[in-house]
Amino acid sequence: MSRTLQLRTSDGERLAARYLPAPDPAAAVVLVHGFTGSIRDRQVAATAEHLRDRGYAVVAFDARGHGASTGRSTLGDLERHDVDAAVRFARAAHSEPVVVIGASMGAVAALRHATSCAGADGLVLLSCPARWDLPRTPSAVAVTLLTRTPPGRCLAQRWLRVRVAPAWTKPPQPAELIGELRSPVAIVHGAADRFIGPQAARDLHDAAGGTAVLRIVPGMGHGFDDRAREALGGALAWVVQRLGDRSAQVLGDRSARPA
Repeated sequence: MSRTLQLRTSDGERLAARYLPAPDPAAAVVLVHGFTGSIRDRQVAATAEHLRDRGYAVVAFDARGHGASTGRSTLGDLERHDVDAAVRFARAAHSEPVVVIGASMGAVAALRHATSCAGADGLVLLSCPARWDLPRTPSAVAVTLLTRTPPGRCLAQRWLRVRVAPAWTKPPQPAELIGELRSPVAIVHGAADRFIGPQAARDLHDAAGGTAVLRIVPGMGHGFDDRAREALGGALAWVVQRLGDRSAQVLGDRSARPA
């Protein structure tokens, strides 16, 4: 069973969301889609249901400018407020931990949230860029034209139903952001990703400085690819286990202190 709801962000946007509860969940998961995605996207919905079936409570939402949500897309920057609204809902509905899984633009939003709001306990980054200089592939050029030119933004709104903000805010590079984290991070990337190559995942892993684990999946493409599902489940389990080990260590340290 699932139910629909509306989340309100701290900067006033209204987000269409879907909540999939689970009995005695191992963690609450916030699922953040990529550019042009939504909670009605087949792969996003299938991923949410797959994680729910594995024992996680899941919150998914339409990012600003997408689907039934208000606002305009900033390609992962102001979307940090969207992530925060979903994390706050997950935190209120469940005890810790709360883990954010973000794909592509959603991974950037997850990183922005983790380094500015500090609301989630761990991250899983899927198909995340390391830097803003995207490769000169046909898909990367198409996205650049759709998001950074007035005619492209008109086409995006008319044909893709995505409302893109006219100004590019150019937030810090993901490789810079990940180096600020102290929470566990799992990086999952497709070996067959033609939009953002797997070298980006290796660069992120190097920049994480020991807080991250890397999984490059053979045959997997970009975003919530069907072949990503099992790898995401394994990455999420790793993050939750690390969080449990950390909590046990803290409790052990407290019990060892003299009264």
